[in-house]
Amino acid sequence: MTRIDAKFAALKKQGRKAFVSYIMAGDPDLETSFEVMKGLPEAGVDIIELGVPFTDPMADGPTIQLAGQRALDGGQTLQKTLDMAAAFRKTDDSTPIVLMGYYNPIYSRGVERFLSDAKAAGIDGLIVVDLPPEEDSELCLPAQAAGINFIRLATPTTDDARLPKVLQNTSGFVYYVSVTGITGAQAAQAGEVGPEVARIKAQTDLPVIVGFGITTPEAAQTIASVADGCVVGSAIVKEISLGKPVSDVLDFVASLAKGAHSA
Repeated sequence: MTRIDAKFAALKKQGRKAFVSYIMAGDPDLETSFEVMKGLPEAGVDIIELGVPFTDPMADGPTIQLAGQRALDGGQTLQKTLDMAAAFRKTDDSTPIVLMGYYNPIYSRGVERFLSDAKAAGIDGLIVVDLPPEEDSELCLPAQAAGINFIRLATPTTDDARLPKVLQNTSGFVYYVSVTGITGAQAAQAGEVGPEVARIKAQTDLPVIVGFGITTPEAAQTIASVADGCVVGSAIVKEISLGKPVSDVLDFVASLAKGAHSA
């Protein structure tokens, strides 16, 4: 059982929905992003999604693209991101960490070495958006064998013919993308999301977490109410980009978490 599995089991016992927060490692700099990361669990975050900056982030909207660029400009690397997770683990051994990014940096490092290093750093799951199910032997299956969950995205265009393929080797949870397009582009609508979540849950026992288009505590509550929880990324990254103090960013995160947990 991974930390992700343990977290969802605990939440189920408490009758609570999950709140997942995304931050970009190294944005606006390594020290600030680490301070934010350390404060997330106390702000009510159940699972931390840690972005690995990449030059061609095809699934991300302008807010997260710019965050990645700031991080890269500041010298952030995959190694520094793993080091950040390892440092976090020194004081928190229970909050799950999911790395979210693209395959190129992992491929460049070598899959075997990457998985060994990720496991040692305390990484619990991977979201690698540019590796489709047809490429499961590339990273997904080796990750599962290493005890790291491989989390797949389902979208509004994932029809009933495609869904079983998407779910086939997914573990940890299913990430349902509530809108077509990129992160931070439009608002998620519970009326549209609810039936889609139900459709996915009819084919898997995994928790379904909804992300993209959630920017307020009210939206977090509404969307979490029709799923097993929600993810907020761009709205948090935007707060960081405004240069707000870490305490203010964490207050905003806490308001979102409160919304999700009250669903």
